[in-house]
Amino acid sequence: MRTYPFIQVDAFTDQPLGGNPCAVFFDCEDMDDETMLAVTREMNLSECAFLHHSAISDFGVRYFTPMGEIPLAGHPTIATVFALIESGRLNLKSESMIISLELKVGPIPVEIKSRAAKVERITMTQKRPQFLRVYLPEEILPVFGLTQQDLAPNSPIQTVSTGTPQLMIHVRDLDVLRKLNTNTSAYRQIHASGDWFSTHIFCMQAINPNATTFARHLSPPPDIFEDPFTGSATGGMAAYLWHYGHLVNRSFTAEQGHWMQRPGQAYVEVIGPCDEIETVKVGGMAVSVLNGTLKLPAVKVI
Repeated sequence: MRTYPFIQVDAFTDQPLGGNPCAVFFDCEDMDDETMLAVTREMNLSECAFLHHSAISDFGVRYFTPMGEIPLAGHPTIATVFALIESGRLNLKSESMIISLELKVGPIPVEIKSRAAKVERITMTQKRPQFLRVYLPEEILPVFGLTQQDLAPNSPIQTVSTGTPQLMIHVRDLDVLRKLNTNTSAYRQIHASGDWFSTHIFCMQAINPNATTFARHLSPPPDIFEDPFTGSATGGMAAYLWHYGHLVNRSFTAEQGHWMQRPGQAYVEVIGPCDEIETVKVGGMAVSVLNGTLKLPAVKVI
């Protein structure tokens, strides 16, 4: 029997059972892709993280959704670093320190702020934004039960990637977000011909007065249909809003998950001018909620 210790972490929240849960598995050097995918489906979470040694970074980690491997993800990054600290595999040597994680897209820096040996914020630096394919509103909006009048002005429907391509749909307000009614069959069809992994639908309103945006994030089957908080897409959203002139300040608080009873918040900062964005930083807090051991046969049973 082969065993893998793991910690389940709620990311982008400081309250257990809030934010987005991620199971972080340690010592996964000998775990193959098929097993990682099967374990992710077993956990029934949006994503799982699988740690391994890295020759180029402090740690290597791979992220899987029930659909397959994802090149960069936000809440698993926050969860992974928090789990490394919680497990004693990463020591807080100073109140501000930077480590490197090797992801499928390559190394990314992650900053850890702490006080009195307690984590206050974990912030990832995402890849330089890429603004990809633009879609016709009449092609996309009916899939979600929306019309052209529901879009915010000067808001093309476009794929943006800060490491993982996500379809960005900027709508007028919270009322539009509330009325989303997705045709799952049609969603699967447009996803099959698209250049994006999942869909981020958002507005420039929020639940709490200290926040600027609120979002819902939807994925086609077999992934979890709605994600409680999506850090990679929050980075792409920030780049989109800055690029198209919707943000007054380049740093803000993003919200997601409240209507799923899993409220989450992220600190977001866009680096660079609107026509030449260098990167986006996305950070938040995390809490551990579960420690366990995964038990698998030493030899795969076919």
